[in-house]
Amino acid sequence: MKEERTKVILITGGAGGLGSEMAKELAALGHHLYLLDLPDVEAKAEELTAVLERAGGRAKFIPVDVTSETDWERTVYLIAEEAGRIDVLINNAGINIRKVVEDMVYDEWMQMMAVNTGSVFLGTKYVLPVMKEQREGLIINMSSVCGLVGHLYTPEAYTASKGAVTMFTRAIASRYASYGVRCNSIHPSTVDTPFIREQLKNPDFAAERLGEVPLGRLCTAEDVANAVKFLVADSSSFINGTSLTVDGGTTCY
Repeated sequence: MKEERTKVILITGGAGGLGSEMAKELAALGHHLYLLDLPDVEAKAEELTAVLERAGGRAKFIPVDVTSETDWERTVYLIAEEAGRIDVLINNAGINIRKVVEDMVYDEWMQMMAVNTGSVFLGTKYVLPVMKEQREGLIINMSSVCGLVGHLYTPEAYTASKGAVTMFTRAIASRYASYGVRCNSIHPSTVDTPFIREQLKNPDFAAERLGEVPLGRLCTAEDVANAVKFLVADSSSFINGTSLTVDGGTTCY
């Protein structure tokens, strides 16, 4: 079997949740990771980088506000100078203000768009020149099943933001493929997190979320990380513009 090429990988929201699980899977393959997250998670991020390095990868935390163009410009420049290249950007950072459209105010809508779509735009904008110059690169955008269907149980603002990420992914995949740059999105269903586990104590919520999954269980962080690992692998080099569902069949209905 051909040995996997070591890659320089940026992960937004990399210090916790899905981001940390992705980082652990990728570190085990020996990749060089940059975890981009808010300054207030620095202590947790430094603990994680130590874990990742013990697992065989290289890791560094860089505090970044993913909605700041100045932060993105500075960060991408520093990483490209230090590492010499950028192979993969994983746009994982996201938020969900859990209000239906009638209860949401305009500032909350715009805050969600700034994080969920603005960060994807900015990260992509600033890594593209690096990837174009090296004639190679991969961008992975974390969307959701809500980026493919109007999900009954999910607030409209979140669905709108993830729908935008889905189509932005396809547009980038189409325009920049000629430079060797690929772009794909991942679409998990409800992920088993401590917050969701607490919600599952409500039998109505459990019936809703488990009842919509043909496989009969929730998506795990490891399921999502395995999808990322698949797309990052050299063997996936012809996959471009795809919407990879990790949903147990939820979007089959």
